[in-house]
Amino acid sequence: MEVILLERIPRLGQMGEVVRVKDGFARNFLLPRGKALRATAENRMRFETIKSELEARSLTLKGEAGQIAGKLDGKSFTVVRQASEAGQLFGSVSPRDLVSLLAAGGFNVTRNQIALNTPIKAIGRHNVAIALHPEIETSITVIVARNNEEAARIERGEDVTQLRQEPSAEEAAVIGAEAFFEPEAVESLRAREGEEQEPAEGAPPAENS
Repeated sequence: MEVILLERIPRLGQMGEVVRVKDGFARNFLLPRGKALRATAENRMRFETIKSELEARSLTLKGEAGQIAGKLDGKSFTVVRQASEAGQLFGSVSPRDLVSLLAAGGFNVTRNQIALNTPIKAIGRHNVAIALHPEIETSITVIVARNNEEAARIERGEDVTQLRQEPSAEEAAVIGAEAFFEPEAVESLRAREGEEQEPAEGAPPAENS
């Protein structure tokens, strides 16, 4: 489908350009959000009549976006979530969550302006881009932690995750025996380990060669 862009769209074109896009992208995004018009003869004439108004509106929005970007740039926000020892969240942090987080801080940002392709699923420090205007973009730091104390440690650059260590062969054997409720096997294994570590009582000392 060919459309007339009503504003600059990154990687697509400038205001007033006629571009060809996929039908689904036009119907589901560009047209319903007022970012483009179908490239019909009637709409081409319509665009010429509203071009000045669109340009003035774009300048106003650009100025407002620039002010917000200046306040947001490099700002840090903390999200507290439950997570495993390895740092994997029991859930995720989505753009919707970040909209609420920014709103609580006094910043009016829409979900579509948050450039987060996939939800955050691990604790740590995450840089998130915010596209406030087609020509204005900034970024914030999102610190995801299990509590405020951990957030402060992450802020200082500490690694707060605990990687699980694999048990040794002996530990694995004991764990396996205990798991299957075999106390005799456990005691036998522990006794055998003790015999390997200590000489048998009454055994003659080893002769020096």
